[in-house]
Amino acid sequence: MGNWNTTCACTRSKLTRKQMDSMNHNTHHEGIKTVKVNKVCDFSGNSDLCICAVTWNMNGQVVYEDLVELVGSNSKSDLLVVGLQEVPRKNIAPLLQTALADTHVLLGKAIMQSLQLYVFGTQNSGVFIEELKVDKHSVGGCGGLIGRKKGAVAIRMSYNGIQMVFISCHLSAHARNVEERNSQCRHISHSLFSKHRNPYRKPAQVTVWLGDLNYRIQGIETHPVRNIIQKNLHRLLTGNDQLLQEAERGQVFDGYCEGTLTFKPTYKYDVGSSNYDTSYKVRVPSWTDRILFKIRDTEEIRASLHSYESVDDIHSSDHKPVKAHLCLKVNEQT
Repeated sequence: MGNWNTTCACTRSKLTRKQMDSMNHNTHHEGIKTVKVNKVCDFSGNSDLCICAVTWNMNGQVVYEDLVELVGSNSKSDLLVVGLQEVPRKNIAPLLQTALADTHVLLGKAIMQSLQLYVFGTQNSGVFIEELKVDKHSVGGCGGLIGRKKGAVAIRMSYNGIQMVFISCHLSAHARNVEERNSQCRHISHSLFSKHRNPYRKPAQVTVWLGDLNYRIQGIETHPVRNIIQKNLHRLLTGNDQLLQEAERGQVFDGYCEGTLTFKPTYKYDVGSSNYDTSYKVRVPSWTDRILFKIRDTEEIRASLHSYESVDDIHSSDHKPVKAHLCLKVNEQT
């Protein structure tokens, strides 16, 4: 994808974790910047573009009422970006379109089996869209009856002159596979839209990356984690979050932003409830489902995050969906 993402500065060769650590020892990196949610828009209603992004691992189940809950309250957003993982073998697009019939129309979609991405816009938004392209990149891992595809799908587009890339991904599972997830992130970053690279094309100004990234809480056992969550002290667990740790080491998502993790870990729940995993595995609750964004030139575009939250009222999956509301303001050129 050219230089829209600096995450993969040295990803062509397969490097060990120790080699990567050595290379990053004297290299400056920003990691993921944690940003606070501003309940009131800094732009006083004069935002150039408001985006609602949603990610949800559906666990192979579809309940129409849950889709309505997921997307039906976003009528004020100019763009609604819906990234889905483990989607069942059913055409989800018509259900989403029905849920949004009064407010939004489908502008673009990218599908790779159970990994899907949809971008909806307000009724007349089509006139603002140019150069919409889609791409996908598989990182293997297809199992189960629903074909749980791993990798990423992406949509690149220009909205009223703002160059944007949206990515929905599903990375490898299990706490031990940190290095594998890091590698997948870098390969996805390098590979998406590589066939369409144009050295004269303006790089993306805004990148939104969402999905089931599968990074886990580590270094603490499941029952202490659950006790901390039960006491509403889950913010104390962010220091044990693999994604933030790996970003701080310069491995992934360098220069990206993410809202403060004020919501409870989104995985793994007993289906049909808000109880964490009671199976024999009693998995450690983790923030597997994330939404990150990157602004290439903050002097050119200002971004304000107005919500970053989980949707706890949805119970049909072992994951809780996550939503973010991001508003952009393009600075006037002097």
